[in-house]
Amino acid sequence: MYNAVGIDASKFKITVTVIQPAGIVIRKPFDVLHTSNELNTLVTYLKSLEGETRAVIECTGRYHEPVVKSLEDAGIFISAVNSKLIKGQKQNSLRKVKSDPADARKIARYALDNWAELRQYSSMDTIREQLKTLNSQFDFFMKQKVAAKANLISLLDNTYPGVNKLFDSPAREDGSEKWGDYAYSFWHVDCVRKIGLKAFTERYEAFCKKHHYNFQKGKPAELFETAKQLVAVFPKEKSYKLLIHQSIQQLNLASEHIEILRKEMNQLASTLPEYDTVMSIYGVGETYGPQLIAEIGDVSRFTHREAITAFAGVDPGVNESGQFRQRSNRASKNGSTKLRKTFFQIMTTYLQNKPVNEPVYQFLDRKRAEGKPYLVYMTAGANKFLRIYYGKVKECLHNLEQDSLPPEES
Repeated sequence: MYNAVGIDASKFKITVTVIQPAGIVIRKPFDVLHTSNELNTLVTYLKSLEGETRAVIECTGRYHEPVVKSLEDAGIFISAVNSKLIKGQKQNSLRKVKSDPADARKIARYALDNWAELRQYSSMDTIREQLKTLNSQFDFFMKQKVAAKANLISLLDNTYPGVNKLFDSPAREDGSEKWGDYAYSFWHVDCVRKIGLKAFTERYEAFCKKHHYNFQKGKPAELFETAKQLVAVFPKEKSYKLLIHQSIQQLNLASEHIEILRKEMNQLASTLPEYDTVMSIYGVGETYGPQLIAEIGDVSRFTHREAITAFAGVDPGVNESGQFRQRSNRASKNGSTKLRKTFFQIMTTYLQNKPVNEPVYQFLDRKRAEGKPYLVYMTAGANKFLRIYYGKVKECLHNLEQDSLPPEES
């Protein structure tokens, strides 16, 4: 006998119901608080049920995670399902009812209808959840960095216009850049042109030595001549210096957080079986690779390519009725906005580097040549990239699964 457990999760509690085939209700919806005592009581009850028991919970932010962990640790089959799949479940009712008990019953019916296809939560999913959490924080600090950088440049345009374009040195391991360190020491054009070329050269050489930059003999004269032509709006006052110094410190702090998270994400992603395969795909580096793995998750839960493109929201919609068929449809834009942002960044890498032998770039270039709008060819390119990603990663996981089987089973 099958026991389908439907669990609707909220911030402080879950609503649970248990049904069997033919709509037999074993336990009407009841609430369980997110406490160890009540979750342990739930585990004991589910283990006492006769027959095979499978629990399904809807992925709702982070609210489902304590329940998943408790049931998974207890050895109970638990499957965390995308909320859009649950939403598409038929209700067989003309009334529109939205309540926790109704949602729990709907999830339980979904469990029965998809019993054989339910995917059990695993330890690998725990790693993927950690990676997704890190990616969320990475996105948060990246937004802070972008805002801090824009604010700093806005201030410097009034004291030292264009200082952020004076150097082309790459960012350091901690995320700091040479132009930021330079602006901290020479925050106003008068810090350069009012002290004379000789004094500035000595100060600039000391600056390079302090921050471990290579000193180029011709650079001080170049910076000095440029500073002489610039017009500063703000006077060289202590209050403006304080604002700029604080802005630089804020930018460097956000950059440091980002680099720490980038390394941690890459290290965590490297423990997953598909890591090497993902990193071998063109346009994917130590930043985009972990982000893709974090937001896409385990591709084995997608039965075909159309499923994963729908999950990412880069699939074209369908609008047909009778003999009418709309030829051009907007992308659905379901799923993670962070994932689609990563796709667009990867597509930008393709367009900048122009790898003529890469299928994705060939496709992008062809769509551009056809005169397609920017969003159209970028979304289409993301769709093609994701299909290639799906094929390669799915094959990788399949091969690893075959290798792990005993010779007689493989």
